[in-house]
Amino acid sequence: MSFNTEYDIICVGAGVVGCAAAKVFGDSGRKVLVLERDLNEPDRIVGELMQPGGVHALEELGMEDCLEDIDGIPCYGYSVFREGKMVTIPYPINENTGKQEVGRSFHHGRFIQKLRMSATNTKNVTIKQMTVSQLLTDDTSDRIIGVLASDKEGKEKRFTAPLTIVADGIFSRFRKDFTTKTPDVRSNFVGFIMKDLNLPLPEHGCVVMVKPSPVLIYQIGKRDTRVLIDVPGQLPSVGNGDLKKYLQDVVAPQLPKVIQIKFLEGLETERLRSMPCGFLPPSANQNDGTVLLGDALNIRHPLTGGGMTVALNDVILLSRLLSKENVPLLQDTDLVIQAMGAFHWKRKRYCTPINVLAMALYRIFAANVPDLQVLQRGCFGYFELGGECINGPVSLLAGLADRPLLLVYHFFAVAFYSIYLEFKSGTNAEIPLNFIKIFTVLYTACVTILPYLWSEIQD
Repeated sequence: MSFNTEYDIICVGAGVVGCAAAKVFGDSGRKVLVLERDLNEPDRIVGELMQPGGVHALEELGMEDCLEDIDGIPCYGYSVFREGKMVTIPYPINENTGKQEVGRSFHHGRFIQKLRMSATNTKNVTIKQMTVSQLLTDDTSDRIIGVLASDKEGKEKRFTAPLTIVADGIFSRFRKDFTTKTPDVRSNFVGFIMKDLNLPLPEHGCVVMVKPSPVLIYQIGKRDTRVLIDVPGQLPSVGNGDLKKYLQDVVAPQLPKVIQIKFLEGLETERLRSMPCGFLPPSANQNDGTVLLGDALNIRHPLTGGGMTVALNDVILLSRLLSKENVPLLQDTDLVIQAMGAFHWKRKRYCTPINVLAMALYRIFAANVPDLQVLQRGCFGYFELGGECINGPVSLLAGLADRPLLLVYHFFAVAFYSIYLEFKSGTNAEIPLNFIKIFTVLYTACVTILPYLWSEIQD
């Protein structure tokens, strides 16, 4: 099928994915239209920490300047606290430059506005503030040929293009049109800003293993430090003070003393906001005329901050597969569908380690059964060993090692080390019980990681 359109590509959403896709496709000579419901600076509590793999992806896209002049903070790794002890997990050294890898943390909205400016200043790219209400389908087939959108006054307009990129985020309006999968949400991040906090390890993210689930802390500006508290199950009410009381009485006492004061101050002065944390395995993009990207396609727990790294690498891969050399005309349905099939399988190399690690680490850090608590102790002890016991896992977390088997190796190394620590710390009387734990802990390790691995390798 062929038809004349004003644009080659329509991007629904002007977030990280929409802006990056507009920039890379615009630079390649494709005419791109980006439609965004609200072009004012967004205000969110996630999407504020970019791993080194995401920074490299930005550089490849020619958008690294978007990290400048936003009061961002370099991030050189993590500090992890458990029961009063701390272990440092630095990012690895880049073998080519000899310098330590570095991520960046920032106010999400400021970063998005820089991305939008970069896209706007790209030749062949047009950005409009309009709300997309419908994907348009060809009268004689199921092919998506564009969108119906309305401006602030409610005036509707049709836009057509041979390819529509749906990148409307975690609460995607159009995801249900292409997959039956829905996000599996089991907890919420509750976040606020702590002012003028001196972190125990500056320019590092901080993870505190509290009960019942972890707390993530990182600086996003010279004076601003973000705290995200994972709250499992149903979120306590904000209106009647239940949530605030939970944070004061349950979470605050478990935090390091140096953080407690600013945490309690922030509870009194800052607005509490929440964001669901879930998991959505990717679906194959076999829909004629459209492709899902970003959180509309694939979600993992935000504990490890891997979302932007996956999304930006998805844009890079998609731009290569749909380059003019590979697909001269986006109206060529067969070539585009072939490219989408290749996209689904090629992306697994880098997204699978990030997605599975995020979910497995969250289950261990939020250990709610004895065998998971054994794995939690073993995981912390494994990090304390240093060397490759840190370099391997943090390279996966940082989006620098796209090797799923490396993840499997380190995960089960943690499981066996956890069992070893149980025997080492146990008494002679506990030996029979610890022999039983060999099987129960290994079983728990398997059910912690294998279902997520399976969901990633399916079609």
